[in-house]
Amino acid sequence: MACNSCSTGKDGQPKGCKNNGTCGTDSCNKLTVFDWLSNMSLPSGEKPFDWVEVRFKNGRKDYYKNTEHLTLSIGDIVATQAPAGHDIGMVTLTGELVRIQMNRKNISESPDDVLKIYRKANQKDIDIWQTARDREEPMKVKARQFAIDLKLEMKISDIEFQGDASKATFYYTAEERVDFRELIKVFAREFRTRIEMKQVGFRQEAARLGGIGSCGRELCCSTWLTDFRSVSTSAARYQQLSLNPQKLAGQCGKLKCCLNYELDTYLDALKDFPKSDIKLQTEKGIAVCQKTDIFKGHMWYAYEGEWINWHKITTDQANEIIALNKKNKKIASLEEYASDLIADTIADTKAEFENVVGQDSLTRFDNPKPNKKRKNNRNRNNRNQNNKGRGNANNKKGGNKTADKSSNSGAKNPKAKTTGNNPDNTKNSGGNKSRSRSNNRSKNKKKPQNQSQKNKDVTK
Repeated sequence: MACNSCSTGKDGQPKGCKNNGTCGTDSCNKLTVFDWLSNMSLPSGEKPFDWVEVRFKNGRKDYYKNTEHLTLSIGDIVATQAPAGHDIGMVTLTGELVRIQMNRKNISESPDDVLKIYRKANQKDIDIWQTARDREEPMKVKARQFAIDLKLEMKISDIEFQGDASKATFYYTAEERVDFRELIKVFAREFRTRIEMKQVGFRQEAARLGGIGSCGRELCCSTWLTDFRSVSTSAARYQQLSLNPQKLAGQCGKLKCCLNYELDTYLDALKDFPKSDIKLQTEKGIAVCQKTDIFKGHMWYAYEGEWINWHKITTDQANEIIALNKKNKKIASLEEYASDLIADTIADTKAEFENVVGQDSLTRFDNPKPNKKRKNNRNRNNRNQNNKGRGNANNKKGGNKTADKSSNSGAKNPKAKTTGNNPDNTKNSGGNKSRSRSNNRSKNKKKPQNQSQKNKDVTK
């Protein structure tokens, strides 16, 4: 539950009431009670109930008498009476609902020692209270280390300071009794305050600290559950749950409290089921129960020696067969009952899954979808081929220009082709050989020329 104006920022702090985790309407806190009488006025002549419910750290609540007749409303921070000094808390409930809560928790309205509300907390009281709350987390880390050093088998789960910072209460859990006298001396010497040790159970520890359960919601013990009933493994057996301790245990390490929520419903449904250890006598053989479905009212039986083949029958059919067996009568086989049940289920499924519109076809996934990756690869290959074609065309144009230049140079210098016995001609022949080699190389590079282009060059 949360107030309408509550919203969470990026840093995890609430934005709505600006109280940084302590909701002003007390609807975001643990074990809250909705005041559904807040908008109703008292009859004439009636005085308002003078007791107030005050909440402290982690859902700890107590009831105080408003002897000073202060005008208090939900969300006010008040200074309350304590055994020594005073404490600081928040008002969570006023009016007639406080009377109902006190009757439910067996708290007397006229006790011998009446706890009083002194005043509304001023800014100095709030500052002292806030600084004491800031010391709790580093103190818890040191306290755990001290307990480890003294080799005490205990776990310090939480620390709570009194509102005037005069006393610190250490909450711890332990399997057995612990002698922590030496530990208290270490705490008093290190923290310079009065020390009080309180042992709590594992369920109470989870309720104080809070958390998220396996269902995705906040823990029941930290939001609304106040009485912790014992939970046994028989509750899981009745609900046909696997006896896996890791799945059945909660954050406290004990069996989940929610196993008892639907237990009565399962027990009422199991009244119509025969006991699973009763065997069915048939002419074909003895049938043993293998499985039951509480929601649908079905049971599965298998013949001794044929454990693979299971036969499904209803609870009424099983009770009928058991009644016949008590009269020393046997049925022919379980297949007769199972075949009737299969025929009924087929008829029901046909009527239930009949498709009128035709839009949800069972064969709509038979045709494979086209692969988009192949199309993308084809487009890439086509682009690469086009780029290669453009490059070849540019190379052809460049080769034609070089061929024209070489042919023109040969036409302008016809003397270079003639040879003779003169030494000058031998030099020219050597030069011609080098030119011919270069021409051969250029011809090898000019292979991609078209035949029509070569003919044009010859005619020129």
